[in-house]
Amino acid sequence: MVLIVNTTFDRSITDELKKQMDSRNIDAKIIETDSLRISPCIGCNFCWLKTPGECSVKDDYEIILKNLPHADQMWVISDTALGFLDHKGKNIYDRIIPIGTMYLKFVGNQMRHVPRYDKRTDVGIIYTGNPDVEYLKKWNTRAALNFEAGSLGVFSTDEIKEAVSCMC
Repeated sequence: MVLIVNTTFDRSITDELKKQMDSRNIDAKIIETDSLRISPCIGCNFCWLKTPGECSVKDDYEIILKNLPHADQMWVISDTALGFLDHKGKNIYDRIIPIGTMYLKFVGNQMRHVPRYDKRTDVGIIYTGNPDVEYLKKWNTRAALNFEAGSLGVFSTDEIKEAVSCMC
């Protein structure tokens, strides 16, 4: 299953994605966040220490967090600001932390979180605006690696067909 999280107010992006995914028989769940209340991570570490795997912030992010461990892929659709994901897109990544544990291990010469679940969810980005694409690609790769997942790439909304070609 492919989990699509649209943090923009532009539903035409997900409409185009649906059309492209339907033509390829891709099983997807689309979450439009424009009407959801998703707070930022407060850094309390409860998801690691007190309520393992469960965020202490009780808001609509739980919809995403409950689907994430079952998804093969998660694609975040985000506007950009200052050359990077805007605050809403970045927040989706920040709130992923409950899928990892507080424990760390070395992989080669780098530290990684020990994943909470056996299944890994690869991540990709579809963006609007004009980010520093090379930096965004590197950042997405590093964010994915931290949870032993893969980066699916970074695509503009003009490259939806290319993004869909990376979906399973």
